[in-house]
Amino acid sequence: MTALVNIVVIIAVMVLVVQRQMRAQRLDTERRFWLLPLILGVLALRDPQLIDHDHTAVSAGLLAASLVAVLAMGSVWGWTVRLWRAADGSVWAKGTKATVAAWVGMIAIRLGLYGIGSAMHVHQAGSALMLGLAVMLLVRSLVVNWRARTTELPRQAAAIG
Repeated sequence: MTALVNIVVIIAVMVLVVQRQMRAQRLDTERRFWLLPLILGVLALRDPQLIDHDHTAVSAGLLAASLVAVLAMGSVWGWTVRLWRAADGSVWAKGTKATVAAWVGMIAIRLGLYGIGSAMHVHQAGSALMLGLAVMLLVRSLVVNWRARTTELPRQAAAIG
């Protein structure tokens, strides 16, 4: 895929995910939450420019640092989501102000890593960002689903947005 297509896909996924996270929605713990991250990950890993072959060690190090950062941010993001149980027993989720802060933090970290790479003249493909997004979405979904299954959730009369 071209860099422009990668950027468009990344922006579209981010807008969709953030928009959905800020609305109250019924959480389906049996849903295939791993499907979108899997698709994004496969698309990213198919890119031969994922690692800059002129600066292999530095490029791989930046990618590894990025993936560690998104692992942490995905976990933080999963813990910022408010969960509750409706009167019918269904689990509902909604992002909070802390969720927005987690997104801002993730973007700041990504910009910082991109700046470090640019200062070192390392070519950074959009597929690295897509791979990071895939990992972050997967970790966030794992955390939210784990919390929904193992935590005693407060009950509310109705799921209010």
